[in-house]
Amino acid sequence: MQRQGSGGQAAMVVRVAGFALLLAHLLLVAWISLRPRDVAWVTPPNTIPLHGLRADLALGGAAAARLIGEGLLLLAPLGVLLPMADGRLHVSGWASLARTTAAGALVSLAVELLQTAVPGQVVDVDSVLLNTAGVALAHLLVVPAARARLRRRGSRPGRASQGATPKISRVPIAP
Repeated sequence: MQRQGSGGQAAMVVRVAGFALLLAHLLLVAWISLRPRDVAWVTPPNTIPLHGLRADLALGGAAAARLIGEGLLLLAPLGVLLPMADGRLHVSGWASLARTTAAGALVSLAVELLQTAVPGQVVDVDSVLLNTAGVALAHLLVVPAARARLRRRGSRPGRASQGATPKISRVPIAP
């Protein structure tokens, strides 16, 4: 008999669903971020951290909130989908946050680097910062509570635990 890992069948369903949603979200991000723009002129690339955020804030409250919100929300679902695709319930919260935030930063950096080859798109270091902050914020808001709930649900009394298979020792029959 083959042993299921920690969590069993339910954990496998969560992992598969997380992976499928993760792929769908990354395809959506690629479609949004890597489409060529038909514009007459393009702003120069922003390679100075927080320079673009200052410019956004100078536009006024509503415009700044929209632009900063777009940056925060673009990759924010990765903060939930990456741990969901990983599927581990018993992992350190700080390790999960660090791993998820680093992966979000790498995805954001990859998108920005791919944008250099797309007409009308420019590199903006502030979007990498905002995207990474959005991933970290989404992770902090959702993942610890979801993991705690799943742990409680799995340890309810009266439920059969899907732990390790007990070892059966051989008993000699007769000498």
